[in-house]
Amino acid sequence: MLSVGQLLDAGLSRAFIKSQVDQGNWQRLYRGVYATFSGEPPRQAQLWAAVLAAGPEAVLSHESAAEVAGLADKPQRIIHVTIAAERRVARIPGLDITRSARVREAVHPARLPPQTRVEETVLDLAAAAATLDDAIGWVTRALGRTLATQADLRAAMAPRQRMRWRGELTELLSPDAEGMHSVLEVRYHRDVERPHGLPAGSRQAQFRVGSRKAFRDRFYQEYLTVVELDGRATHTIDRRWDDIRRENATSAGGILTLRYGWLEVTKQPCQVAAEVTLALATRGFTGARPCSPGCPVAQAARTAQAARTAQAARTAQAARTAQAARTAQAARTAQAARTAPGHTGRARRGDRAPGQCA
Repeated sequence: MLSVGQLLDAGLSRAFIKSQVDQGNWQRLYRGVYATFSGEPPRQAQLWAAVLAAGPEAVLSHESAAEVAGLADKPQRIIHVTIAAERRVARIPGLDITRSARVREAVHPARLPPQTRVEETVLDLAAAAATLDDAIGWVTRALGRTLATQADLRAAMAPRQRMRWRGELTELLSPDAEGMHSVLEVRYHRDVERPHGLPAGSRQAQFRVGSRKAFRDRFYQEYLTVVELDGRATHTIDRRWDDIRRENATSAGGILTLRYGWLEVTKQPCQVAAEVTLALATRGFTGARPCSPGCPVAQAARTAQAARTAQAARTAQAARTAQAARTAQAARTAQAARTAPGHTGRARRGDRAPGQCA
C-alpha cells in the first residue's frame, strides 16, 4: 500500500502508475493511494490506505485504533483517523477525520499502521461516548483486558482538563476503584455498596475450581458471602457451565452466593442492597444504612436486628434450659446415690461400731 508520493520518490512515473491501474494490476483506493495488487484488500491494507490518504502525521484513532489494539471486537465500516490541528483535509469518503492539537503526543511510538496509544484511544472514545455507562465501558474494558493500567489512564487524562465525564472517570481510576472490570461492577460499587454502608468486598477475588483459576466479582470474606454480577443478556453453554462449576465450588466451601444482573443493579439498587444486607447480617454484619427515607435497607436492617435479638433470646433460653437440665440431672444423680442398696448414710454422733471402746 503506497501513496503516489512514495511511488514517485521510488523513481516511478505517473504514466507507469496509470498503466498499472488500467491493466488491473494495481488499484486506487483513495485519491493518491494505490494498492500494488489486485483483488479485495485485506483489513490491514484498508487501514494503511486510510492513513496514507489523510496525509502526513495522520494516525488511526477512536474505534479504528481500538480495533487494532484489541479493545474493539468488530471493525467499523468507517475508518477513523486523526490529524494535526493545523492541517486541513478535504472530505474523504469512508473516513472520519478528527483534528487534534495533541496528535503528536498521542501517537504510539512503534506500532504500525500509525495509531494512538491505547490509553489515548480509551479516553478519546470515552469523551465521545453518548452516555456515562458507555464511557465507563471503554475504561473497564481496557483494564479488564489488561491493555492499559489505571496509572496509564490517569496520566493520559491529566492534560485533558475539559474532558467530558472527567470527574466520574477520575473517580473510576482512583485507587479505591481498583479491580472493577465492568460497568456493572462500577454500578454495584457506586449504587449498592457505597451509599448503603455495605463493607468493601474483595474485587475479582481469585480461587481455584479443580486445576482452573476462577474469580469472584465480590467476596465478603469475613462473612463468607459472594456476589456475582452478570451483565450479559445471554451466555454460551460453556460459560453457563463455568458459572455452575464456580457456584458449586463456592457452595461446597460453605460460602453463600448471591447473583444479580444488569436490571437489578441499575433499576433496583436499594432492593439489591437490602438483600445483601440480610445475607451479611445472618453472618454478623451490622453496619448497613438506608440511602434515603424510603430505602428498603432500613427495613432489612430492622429485620436483621430483630432476627439477631430473637436469636440471642433463643440462645439465652437454650442456655438456661441446658443449665436447668444439668441441675436436675445432678439432683437425680445425688438422689439415686442416697437410695442405692448398701448406702448407710452419715454416722450419728455417739454411735459406735461393735467392740469399739468408749
